[in-house]
Amino acid sequence: MLFIELCVILHDYLCSMKKSLFIIIAMVFIFSGCAHEFNKVYKSSDFTYRYEYAKECFARGKYSNAITLLQDLVTYLKGTDNGQECLYMLAMSEYGVGDYELAAETFKKYYQSYPRGQYAEMASFYTGQSLYKGTPEARLDQSPTISAIAAFQEYLDLFPDGKLKGTAQQRLMQLQDKLVRKEYLSAKLYYDMGAYFGNCTYGGNNYEACVITAQNALNDYPYSDLREDFSILIMKSKYELAQMSIDEKKLDRYQAAEDECYGFINEFPDSKERATAEKYIEKCKRYTGEDKLKQLEKSNNK
Repeated sequence: MLFIELCVILHDYLCSMKKSLFIIIAMVFIFSGCAHEFNKVYKSSDFTYRYEYAKECFARGKYSNAITLLQDLVTYLKGTDNGQECLYMLAMSEYGVGDYELAAETFKKYYQSYPRGQYAEMASFYTGQSLYKGTPEARLDQSPTISAIAAFQEYLDLFPDGKLKGTAQQRLMQLQDKLVRKEYLSAKLYYDMGAYFGNCTYGGNNYEACVITAQNALNDYPYSDLREDFSILIMKSKYELAQMSIDEKKLDRYQAAEDECYGFINEFPDSKERATAEKYIEKCKRYTGEDKLKQLEKSNNK
């Protein structure tokens, strides 16, 4: 009985293997047939035939094949009725395969070549969209982000009532948030390096660099969601700076730190760092209060 069951299991397994093998063979024939057809089209001297096949590839989402054909056809079809469509399809195909840098260049080329063309608005928008897709994470160089912002701003200037106006505005806010995040990470890095005196862009020490970086960010992006986070870094850095200062600078810096703490509490009364601000104020007063008494005593002794 066990032998029969094993035979049945083996038979079913072999049948399933045959089916899988059949499917694999069929797929090989299909793909080889498609490759043969594509090569035939690619080598054809009939540009109309090649263009129609490229359009079919684009419609089916076979963007790599479409790109191969359209790259050759763009120059040939320039100035013809199909010139605009060919260049735009090439850009969209490049976008479709994720080559965003090249797509941005092709979309820009389309708009420069056909500023009043059928796809002018979409080309202008997708210039920014392609750059947006290629922007790096916040900790890296943000030059591509700045380029994407400029492209979307240009779209909004050229097409103030464009159908993708809302999306462009949303992208602009997202890109600006990335720039703000970049500034925050830079300021936070300075703060974390603390008393270490190396690699300080602004001279002085890292706490000073943190304050300058954070204040510049607040001036550039006053309504950022990270406003409180920047303010926390400024407050903490000013206090740390006062603590490590030489005697000649201690009073001014403790007073500056104390004023920063009061300003922080006033702007963010419910902040999770309010207790820290109050602790700093108390510690600052120990120094500024004593110093003021000494100054008063000196004045009375004269």
